[in-house]
Amino acid sequence: MYILFSLLAIFIVLVLNEVLWRKKDVHGEFSRKFVHISVGTFVAFWPFFLTWDQIKILGAIMFLVVLATKYLKIFQAINSIQRATWGEATFALSIIVIALMTNNKWIYATALLQMSIADGLAALVGVRYGKKYSYLIFSHTKSLIGTLTFFLVSAVILTGYAHFAHIHLSVAFILIVSLISCAFENIAVFGLDNIIVPILITLLLINH
Repeated sequence: MYILFSLLAIFIVLVLNEVLWRKKDVHGEFSRKFVHISVGTFVAFWPFFLTWDQIKILGAIMFLVVLATKYLKIFQAINSIQRATWGEATFALSIIVIALMTNNKWIYATALLQMSIADGLAALVGVRYGKKYSYLIFSHTKSLIGTLTFFLVSAVILTGYAHFAHIHLSVAFILIVSLISCAFENIAVFGLDNIIVPILITLLLINH
């Protein structure tokens, strides 16, 4: 029952985003990040009502669906940007990988939220306000304000993890992990950050 609900919720988000994109209400990067943030945040809390096996199955289904939409162009909105990226596919893979790495609900949620919210907001803020102060990483444009947004949101998410999981994290640890995540988000191009950063966060929190 919960699996069907989860699939239906994601399908509704994709259809709504497609309708808004076709009506020109949302464009390009904003369309992709709407899906990225909404679906990613929903997925981050799957362990609170799904089993780990169900999460792995859903992650595999999402990966196959992403490949289908990319090659069959079923949902054009999420594939409307011009630059090459495998972000949606690697994010789906990260769901499976993180579920294999940990059975801690809060660590899983924190790792996924780093990319759904921190990365999503960084992209939106960067596109809107970051054109004046930008830089290139492997020919990919990044913005200072977008990077700062990622760092700050990352720190907030880690602080939230410490509070809700009743784990002590020092301010130094939170800032260092946020900085490391920020660095990898910058250098992992072509959407690879969507799997590298969650894995990194999971490893750091497991071994803390």
